[in-house]
Amino acid sequence: MKLNLGCGVNRKPGYVNVDREAAASPDLVVDLERLPWPWPADSVDAVVMEHVLEHLGRDTDTYLGIFRELYRVCRDGAEIRIVVPHPRHDVFLNDPTHVRAVTRESLELFSLAKNREWAASGAANTQLARFLGIDFEIVSAMQRPSEPWLSRYARAEIDAQALADAARHFNNVIEEITVVLRALKPAP
Repeated sequence: MKLNLGCGVNRKPGYVNVDREAAASPDLVVDLERLPWPWPADSVDAVVMEHVLEHLGRDTDTYLGIFRELYRVCRDGAEIRIVVPHPRHDVFLNDPTHVRAVTRESLELFSLAKNREWAASGAANTQLARFLGIDFEIVSAMQRPSEPWLSRYARAEIDAQALADAARHFNNVIEEITVVLRALKPAP
């Protein structure tokens, strides 16, 4: 089974399209903040969450519960594609329904390998994978610049380092972040 969680009007063929709002005409109406979710453990091969995660989990316990549920329903090796607005872009800042900033670095907190690496080095990063009993590795991460940064980069007026430096210092440089996670589950 493949899930398109928080699909809104962006239905995907081959997926169970899920949304809280019946007006979006999803295949299944589910409030993702009400736990547990209706799918059995280890039943999901792929998940898409495009512009939904930033709307979920105003309360930290709810947000962490969503990741526990995501891990529970995913099979070993399931891939989760998360697309969110960059938290320092007006797209994120101007929408009052955005309750949580999501970054590549915040998603690393759910990686057991990263948690072990931090523990070994004495880093203070919160070891959410260990605390929650879950494990997601980051398969890939991309950032999509907004204009005029995208065009400047495409014309080689700035390089990747200059773009990264600008993103650290200015708002509205990176518009969107896409991270693909993989669920890692121990053999039974």
